[in-house]
Amino acid sequence: MSLRAYQQAAQRAESPREAEYRLFAQVTRALIEASKADPYAFGVRADALDWNRRLWMALGEDCAHVDNKLPDSLRAQLISLSIWVQKHTSLVIRREDDFEALIDVNRTIMQGLSPSAAEAA
Repeated sequence: MSLRAYQQAAQRAESPREAEYRLFAQVTRALIEASKADPYAFGVRADALDWNRRLWMALGEDCAHVDNKLPDSLRAQLISLSIWVQKHTSLVIRREDDFEALIDVNRTIMQGLSPSAAEAA
């Protein structure tokens, strides 16, 4: 089976929640690796931070959309987190703070998206 066929099959079998979990896992892994990189390896650090920022920006924009089906309170919380991620990322880029808070927030979101959390809901 070709890689493309495998990817298409995986996408069809994956729920939106599973896809979101997988994406957060990939981005969080990149943040962890970037946090361990040489502080002067700006490209590695900037790529991971940008990817995380874009993920959160997309999430915030999706939550702001009128057709979003999440409860209003959860949407508001996610939008607030998205804004916080944008601001905190700027601090990390300027080396005024570290990656840990960004990694922790992503891990918390992943816990909420995990299969066990879905079963509990």
